[in-house]
Amino acid sequence: MQKRLVRKLDLEKAIAKIKPHPAPKAYLEQYTITPQVAAEMLYIAAYIHDDIIKKTVLDLGCGTGRLAIGAALLGARETIGVDIDKAAVRLARKNAEKMGVEEKTLWVAANLGVIHGTFDTVLQNPPFGVQRRRADRKFIKKALELGDRIYSLHKSGESNREFIKRFIEKHGGKVKGICPMKIDIPRLFKFHTKRKRSVMVDLYRIEGKACESI
Repeated sequence: MQKRLVRKLDLEKAIAKIKPHPAPKAYLEQYTITPQVAAEMLYIAAYIHDDIIKKTVLDLGCGTGRLAIGAALLGARETIGVDIDKAAVRLARKNAEKMGVEEKTLWVAANLGVIHGTFDTVLQNPPFGVQRRRADRKFIKKALELGDRIYSLHKSGESNREFIKRFIEKHGGKVKGICPMKIDIPRLFKFHTKRKRSVMVDLYRIEGKACESI
């Protein structure tokens, strides 16, 4: 049986072992979430709000599986990772096997539109919409349809924050909290001029439309 992790440092170390995408695509904004930010996000969900342990967890735009696998390591009942990139999903499946949580994880290579149902918790690190305008909006809308509780990372900034809050409320969600974080982005693409860039992000905790039926 997989032993549930309870220390954030142990979770960071475990997530660091999860292989990132070997050939990320700029137009999909495939920036792998850092172990530190992933662990912080998961710990807030698990130990401050009780939204991970023994819950059904959906990771939208899962990439190579860091959030979904991290949730499984913390004691989620079941985690499902969804990504349009088949190569990322194949690696996520291998990562889950490597981390010993293959029986608690399910991986789907598909567009967001094919996912239906209700989940206790949705986790996501969606595109910020820098390369493709409004790319983050479909993630927010889909998460609101599917999740009781949603944890979503978005680029910080006062104007962006105001827009995202209005967008969430317009589509039936309620922002329950915002936690600022800093994420380090390594040089991945040709247009990157620095070896590493630090970007401020906001972690939104959202109550989804699925809660209306409770």
